[in-house]
Amino acid sequence: MTATGGCSHPVHLSGSTTTLDAETGEILHHYDTRTEPGERLSVRCRNRRATICAPCSRLHAGDTFHLVRAGLIGGKNVPATVCNRPRLFVTLTAPSFGPVHRAEERCRPRRDGGTCEHGRPLGCAAVHAPGSPIVGQPLCVDCYDYTAHVLWHAHAGKLWDRFVIGVRRQLASSVGLVQSRFPDHARLSFARVAEYQRRAAVHVHAVVRLDGPAGPNDEPPVWGAADRLIDAVYASARRVLVRTPYSSAVGELALRWGDQIDIRPLRADGTGPNDDAVAAYVAKYVTKGASETGAGLDHKVTTWEDIDTAPVSKHVRTLMRTSWRLGGLPECEPLHLRTWAHTLGYRGHILTKSRAYSTTYAALRAERAQHVGLVEIPDAVTERDWRYVGSGHTPGAAFIAAGVAEDIATNREIAREEREVRR
Repeated sequence: MTATGGCSHPVHLSGSTTTLDAETGEILHHYDTRTEPGERLSVRCRNRRATICAPCSRLHAGDTFHLVRAGLIGGKNVPATVCNRPRLFVTLTAPSFGPVHRAEERCRPRRDGGTCEHGRPLGCAAVHAPGSPIVGQPLCVDCYDYTAHVLWHAHAGKLWDRFVIGVRRQLASSVGLVQSRFPDHARLSFARVAEYQRRAAVHVHAVVRLDGPAGPNDEPPVWGAADRLIDAVYASARRVLVRTPYSSAVGELALRWGDQIDIRPLRADGTGPNDDAVAAYVAKYVTKGASETGAGLDHKVTTWEDIDTAPVSKHVRTLMRTSWRLGGLPECEPLHLRTWAHTLGYRGHILTKSRAYSTTYAALRAERAQHVGLVEIPDAVTERDWRYVGSGHTPGAAFIAAGVAEDIATNREIAREEREVRR
């Protein structure tokens, strides 16, 4: 349990690993689970969600922090010169699908009052606390466009892809380049994370960097200034358009990014957002599941009754039902909306990065394995024979694992406080 960091839901494997000399066939090392208690080996579940497994989630957040940070200031085989490149912290939001209640200010004051066609007030003069359950809920559920909300989620990945393509095109046209020749002059790298807002709509935070054509080891062209990159991001975000397949039930929708676009330059001189703070911000949201943000569930639903019994708000339940209904339309079949009803139709990854942005999760895990002494033997052949035999803990083991995880977290916090005192 200590070796898995107190993982809440470890995976149990049975089998063996044999390392042989490539030339002589001599056995250099052999490991077999028959010598282990229970004749099995437990490994981490590696779940990123804190609500599912806090220890693995904490490890995943740390990996994400280093992955994003390396793309900002270097390290992990990324040169430190990237900190002098044009770099932006970009936030793109979903459009409005209808007015919702807001917090920390007068919600939606209206002098003339008035009601919608369904007889509900058009405004709200109350001041809601940030944690109030009414925050993010529609003023009128009948006026709210649930269909557009779900279909926007289903096409959010395509919107992002077209946004990135649009940024490249805007940069090329701004300096008189043929768009197809842009890769010969510069390369756009990014890491983005998706976050659910209180209204249960996804918005995107992204670190965007401009490099030379060879990636982080290559300086950008002389025209690659931060101001030009900012203009290209704004222009692309405003122009991107994705049309849904026509359906006799819902018609054809034109999907765009929302009006709220935030772009902050990241500067090496320390002005503007701090690089470590940006990396920590991205890492924090990677570990949040849909249930933790109140915008869905962390497990799939398989029947309409699963939606009825889900512990979610009425607004989220309606979005899940809309996903399920739309998923039954032949035109929406490629979107697999019923499969993703638990995430309100959003089917993209929480974290996505371009190939040349920085290191990878696999490389970070390999580096950690090497740090603890799991070194590959050169000029050797490894034969592996493993099979899955189960997962999870017994009730008693789960109690012990929780204690192990708590001890590790406490020791980590004490070590962090001691480092700060030394500073």
